[in-house]
Amino acid sequence: MERKEEGLKALGAKTAYSQDYDPGVLETFENKHQDNDYWVRFNCPEFTSLCPITGQPDFAEIRISYVPDVRMVESKSLKLYLFSFRSHGDFHEDVVNTIMKDLIKLMDPKYIEVTGLFTPRGGISIFPYANYGRPGTKWERLAEQRFASHE
Repeated sequence: MERKEEGLKALGAKTAYSQDYDPGVLETFENKHQDNDYWVRFNCPEFTSLCPITGQPDFAEIRISYVPDVRMVESKSLKLYLFSFRSHGDFHEDVVNTIMKDLIKLMDPKYIEVTGLFTPRGGISIFPYANYGRPGTKWERLAEQRFASHE
């Protein structure tokens, strides 16, 4: 099946960047390997957002790892979504939790974790981590284990 048949708009189209936080740009496609459990990982080494107090830019690498179920996030739409934070003011911890919650709402993965490796500001680096496992499943237990052993 061609991916365009799935209604994807961003892939293959001229890139239009949103000037503020926009979860509406996120798109999904069907996971063709729902019978397998496997990891999908995205790294965005050039993530930028704004400090909500000073308006100064914050730079980070955002790492997203998930185990898909029925739907998967399309990578170009994810890039556009992450870019939409560029003029958005939020604390580092809020950014990571917002990304995770938006992706859960979008694709209902079995498991997901999001880490922000923010560069130092005022001599301090902040590395927020958030994860989620589908309640009542082995993925919930995995989330608990990974969270408890997170460094």
